[in-house]
Amino acid sequence: MTAAHIEENPSHPRLPALLGAYHLRNQAEKGTVVATVGELPAVYRAEAEDPAAAFAADAVLLATPPGADEPAGCVVLKAPREGRAPEIKRLWVEPGARRKGLAKALMAEALRRAAASGASAVRLTVWDWREEPLALYRSLGFETVASWDDRPDLLCLERPLDVVERLSPEAVRAHAPAGLAALLVDAVDGGASVGFLGPLDPAEAASWWTGVAEEAGRGVRDVWAAHGPDGRLTGVVTLVRAGAANGRHRGEIARLLVHRSARGRGLGRRLLATAEAHAAATGLRLLVLDTQTDSPAERLYRGAGWTPAGTIPDFAADPAGTLRATTLYYKRL
Repeated sequence: MTAAHIEENPSHPRLPALLGAYHLRNQAEKGTVVATVGELPAVYRAEAEDPAAAFAADAVLLATPPGADEPAGCVVLKAPREGRAPEIKRLWVEPGARRKGLAKALMAEALRRAAASGASAVRLTVWDWREEPLALYRSLGFETVASWDDRPDLLCLERPLDVVERLSPEAVRAHAPAGLAALLVDAVDGGASVGFLGPLDPAEAASWWTGVAEEAGRGVRDVWAAHGPDGRLTGVVTLVRAGAANGRHRGEIARLLVHRSARGRGLGRRLLATAEAHAAATGLRLLVLDTQTDSPAERLYRGAGWTPAGTIPDFAADPAGTLRATTLYYKRL
């Protein structure tokens, strides 16, 4: 399935209509029905009439369904103010474009951007009668917190954000026996083809990461890990640099792992983007990777702008021992 296209553009010509539809529906749900944008309260009318001005300090994201020519959904990530966490507002998908993953894709990108800004949490408000959006927010890890808005029936939700950091060789070695080994074991248990047959012995997984620590010490491999609010490792990615003299412009993304309990909130994309940004900043101009054909990872890579180069049949066995095809991908930086 092709991923939705997400872009940031507060001046997109479709945005006023999307925001207008959001506010008209919201007013109707609150029992104050108005027929046109011009009848909305002034603050909402200003957003729909001139989004670029209303959200000048914020990130306005739009989602275009696969195969469509224009956006059918939007969300706003409000910049943090007065020491408060960034806030997600105005999530809207046109009725005819729902059930296609647009809302989830918009939320994932908003969460990724909030985390990339260094925020430790992100927050939002939702009317308690809006069951579907509320279910989405709950599935993404948002929990009800003490209210900062005393309007009746309005719930205030917040979600702590995973922190992504580069691990030193010593940190890789320290995390190898527990957190990193657990990520690898979880991936194999979940059926991911990452070089091991199942069931994977945690000691074998730890030994593999100890070898990675040695590579990191030699400057061959860089490692980034994501930590949840409780300090537990929730994801990892590594970047391997080509050793040949004629390939030093090239690197390989390897072992992008997100724990099954932490999936669905954009963490894989954040880890991938972190590795890509470091690769570009350190002079690499081309990245490659391979992944099992038709696996969920393919959607991630295609959505992040990677290009498939070809498929090799029976390339590697999955954890159950069945030979599977692999697809090669590349990305120019």
